[in-house]
Amino acid sequence: MTTTAAMWEARAADGRGADLAAWVHGTALPALRGSAGLVRTELFGAPGDRVLLITWWAGERPVPVADPPAELLGRPVHRWSFTSEHVE
Repeated sequence: MTTTAAMWEARAADGRGADLAAWVHGTALPALRGSAGLVRTELFGAPGDRVLLITWWAGERPVPVADPPAELLGRPVHRWSFTSEHVE
């Protein structure tokens, strides 16, 4: 079976880092829970009020993560999907 990792990264508007993180915890993560094929979810924070969410899926059809409200964003959300090539 194919494993797909979907990466979602957002940078908060100035002074809105805590609000963006709260939106991810309160809205994005609950929306993914129970999705068919979801294997793992990992959330990261980075300097510059950036939030990175990586989800792993059994198969090639990850459920997309929604965009947060525009007022929380310093720039548009970035998204990438990757297919597993090798695991040790």
